[in-house]
Amino acid sequence: MNNRKAVFEGTHGQELAGRLELPEGDVVATAVFAHCFTCGKDSVAATRIARGLAERGVAVLRFDFTGLGQSGGDFANTTFTSNVDDLVRAAHHLRDTIGAPSVLIGHSLGGAAVLSAAHQIPEARAVVTIGAPFDTSHVEHLFGSSKSRIEAEGVAEVLLAGRPFRISNDFLLDINQQNQTACISGLRRALLVMHSPQDDTVGIENARLVFDSARHPKSFVALDGADHLLTDRADAGYVAEVLAAWVSRYLA
Repeated sequence: MNNRKAVFEGTHGQELAGRLELPEGDVVATAVFAHCFTCGKDSVAATRIARGLAERGVAVLRFDFTGLGQSGGDFANTTFTSNVDDLVRAAHHLRDTIGAPSVLIGHSLGGAAVLSAAHQIPEARAVVTIGAPFDTSHVEHLFGSSKSRIEAEGVAEVLLAGRPFRISNDFLLDINQQNQTACISGLRRALLVMHSPQDDTVGIENARLVFDSARHPKSFVALDGADHLLTDRADAGYVAEVLAAWVSRYLA
């Protein structure tokens, strides 16, 4: 496989950093991978799934959202809407280089982002969510008692997975203004919902709500035994294998 650096401009002129995983042989499809909330392009799931898909002929761009990883900008100034804009910019970058993405893949809140961004990426023929919440406001529970401080002060530092992040009240307002039901019901693309019944971060009931809101063609795959972050190499490999087989039907 060929792993190369990708750099492109974000919505507000900041530099977004990515990695493009290219197959050794012919490229049968191109995809964008949106990582989980506060994770990054180098997370276990993003890296292993992207490389697994590249082994199966799918070129994948994984990138850091604004203010995360190696991307520029201040995370405190980001919202769910700005993440969707970053995702659309990533699709533009692929369109201008190796070809627009026919597949959009999102993990956790990144899954909600690809559902929202799909209508802005006309070439996308298939959308895949992995452990995604049905409602973007689901992430509020991660802030715990800090939520009231965010609302009172406008921005506050919150510990997430042991790391400090500055979360703004604009972010809270934005995640509560999204209409994911409309995005999902009006998707007009093939949808694959992948979720672990044992996911204790984003419960399996979210997968049912996403699936029930979508129109056909749609599929569901249970990632039995996997954790939310897909930290087991075998689980990430299974996702890549099943995803590649499923999406091939929509690329002919």
